[in-house]
Amino acid sequence: MPRILIYLLLITGLHGIAKAQNRPKPSAQRPNIIFILADDLGYGDVGFNGQKLIKTPNIDRLAAEGMRFTQFYAGTSVCAPSRSSLMTGQHTGHTYIRGNKGVKPEGQQPIADSVVTVAEILQKAGYTTAAFGKWGLGPVGSEGDPNKQGFDRFYGYNCQSLAHRYYPNHLWNNSEKIVLKENENLTQTKQYAPDLIQQQTLDFIKGSDSNKPFFLFVPSILPHAELLVPNDSIFEYYKGKFAEKPHKGEDYGPGAREGGYASQAYPHAAFAAMVTRLDLYVGQILATLKEKGLDQNTLVIFSSDNGPHHEGGADPTFFNSGGGFRGFKRDLYEGGIREPMIARWPGTIKPGTKNDHVGAFWDLLPTFAELAGATPPASIDGISFAPALTGKGTQKKHQYLYWEFHEQGGKQAVRQGNWKAVRLNAATQPNGPVELYDLSKDPAEKTNLAAQQPAKAAELGRLMNQSHVASALFPFGSEGR
Repeated sequence: MPRILIYLLLITGLHGIAKAQNRPKPSAQRPNIIFILADDLGYGDVGFNGQKLIKTPNIDRLAAEGMRFTQFYAGTSVCAPSRSSLMTGQHTGHTYIRGNKGVKPEGQQPIADSVVTVAEILQKAGYTTAAFGKWGLGPVGSEGDPNKQGFDRFYGYNCQSLAHRYYPNHLWNNSEKIVLKENENLTQTKQYAPDLIQQQTLDFIKGSDSNKPFFLFVPSILPHAELLVPNDSIFEYYKGKFAEKPHKGEDYGPGAREGGYASQAYPHAAFAAMVTRLDLYVGQILATLKEKGLDQNTLVIFSSDNGPHHEGGADPTFFNSGGGFRGFKRDLYEGGIREPMIARWPGTIKPGTKNDHVGAFWDLLPTFAELAGATPPASIDGISFAPALTGKGTQKKHQYLYWEFHEQGGKQAVRQGNWKAVRLNAATQPNGPVELYDLSKDPAEKTNLAAQQPAKAAELGRLMNQSHVASALFPFGSEGR
């Protein structure tokens, strides 16, 4: 039997490890919450959204056993500000971090001490909190350190620039620098960081106190460039399946740059294997929850931080990573910000359901707060979608959603109902023209209706202006990486 088939049988059968008689009954107690965040995974990169070339059986199982949100958006179209929106419950016209601004010696601009994060809210409500993966919201020891922003435990990459490398020279365990000696300071590729981080994730679940709820944030770096994965059965399965154009990058060896991307002879196969490896991790998390008897009272949500990328030899067009939507990472068209989004909570969320609720990352904070019995800050932009998850109560709707992006001259976008407006060159033309699209008829944003609907275009332009609160720290047009 081919090894990939053995792999698929194993990971799709992991949920059968625990005996049925040990399964707990659905409980009214506050749920554990796990939020799995992929890095640069496109709307169309997963099977339940139509992906044909990449195997994602566990992610698809999440969708089959839970609720699929078809109109859910990231905070914006790059890492740090999207995550800031997630953590703070504010859209990018209000949230503190609005760009990928690096600081020395290692890390990104720290989120302010005064900002209240979802982790702080849940920690105060009695949850054990942990984050395993990529942080990017403040260096170790700064006010943005995850341990100072509500997380009891952190393991992974603090700096998102260093997270470009899959075989880094170090990771962080809270404030302790973990040197990966086998990688020999970027000269060897022996300790694959995502595997190390995944083991910490599973160990946290295994060691959790069944009498105390937990919030587990899993911001994976997969499948962000570089295109690099262990040469195992998953990679071997995809090799030779696609026509390949080798990518020449910055290889590991003496003098290797920390933030570079390695060469890859099989870029398509590597990308597919990275997505399938992320899927394997999802399956392992679900299996561990079942082994621990926690799956019935654990809400698991899966999404991605922004649209698909081109870096490191990636080819999102080949895989239809955008799922038919226009744009990629760094765009505010649908392909840059509309994300795969699933929520699974056995006994509470009806399996195999689809929800067209229009939501975004800034809704996660009030949702998690409501489920934990906590009160969110008054200054947030999000609304709880707990009613959509539980079927209890009336689900509120947004009057509109707003995004801004601070590279490439500045960009803004608004969605109001089925109308979507995009403004380019916002730094130099803050009152400039907008493009207007009707997503109900034109989800690919091919036909600009601004000339035919000038009143609606002007209305959404005004919403952009009133939603953007100027930031001296992140002025429009500022570049980041």
